[in-house]
Amino acid sequence: MTIFLCGFMGCGKSTVGSLLAKKNGCGFCDTDELVVKNQRMTIPEIFAQKGEPYFRKVEAETVKSLCGKNTVVACGGGAMLNSDTAKTVKENGGAIVYLDVPFDECYERIKGDTNRPIVMNNTKEQLEEIYNNRRDIYIENSTVRVEALGTPAEIAEIIADTLK
Repeated sequence: MTIFLCGFMGCGKSTVGSLLAKKNGCGFCDTDELVVKNQRMTIPEIFAQKGEPYFRKVEAETVKSLCGKNTVVACGGGAMLNSDTAKTVKENGGAIVYLDVPFDECYERIKGDTNRPIVMNNTKEQLEEIYNNRRDIYIENSTVRVEALGTPAEIAEIIADTLK
């Protein structure tokens, strides 16, 4: 089974995902890292040179290419906002797990991160508005919602138990 972790920037998708993959004895990948590798550009460079719509298109193609693989996937913060992408994942037997973390905790982890164009181009208040606008979409497009308030190991354990 392919397990896709989604949620706002800084919710712990990569950290929890790598632990969950080890626990499940399967592979792990991060869609942002795959996009950077395949495009041979950093995310800020992609946003600056080709725009966010281009990035979202490549991100969606990357997610869809991972369907059917025995792996845990940490999706970029915007990947599962696309209902067509979420539908494709579900139709191919993938599980979409929304890591629900309060905004303030996410913000503490991402503030000042120069590799995140959305963070660099928005104030804390604007980021909170983006968070609030995305939350319902994450819930709607996911198969499972996990309140990700424990340690990464505890959260990975909860996800593994939930998906058994």
